[in-house]
Amino acid sequence: MRVIAELPHPSCKITLFNMNQKYIVKFELGSFEQSYKLSEMDLTGGGANEVFQLLDEEFIATVVDRFKLMRDDFSAAYIRQQ
Repeated sequence: MRVIAELPHPSCKITLFNMNQKYIVKFELGSFEQSYKLSEMDLTGGGANEVFQLLDEEFIATVVDRFKLMRDDFSAAYIRQQ
């Protein structure tokens, strides 16, 4: 897996990878990660720039909200085990 680029964002770390004719977009916030895979065949040839165009602020906001849900779910599971 090869790192193609990092997209600066104040809420989370966004890294774009390339592996086996796929782009992998990884979001990281604290100890949580979310990954999205896109086949190069599904894109029109714009490469990394085309992938970054998909990552608009509305999409990133939903990713950050999902991180909050992930944290809540994990915290609830942890509390149940005590």
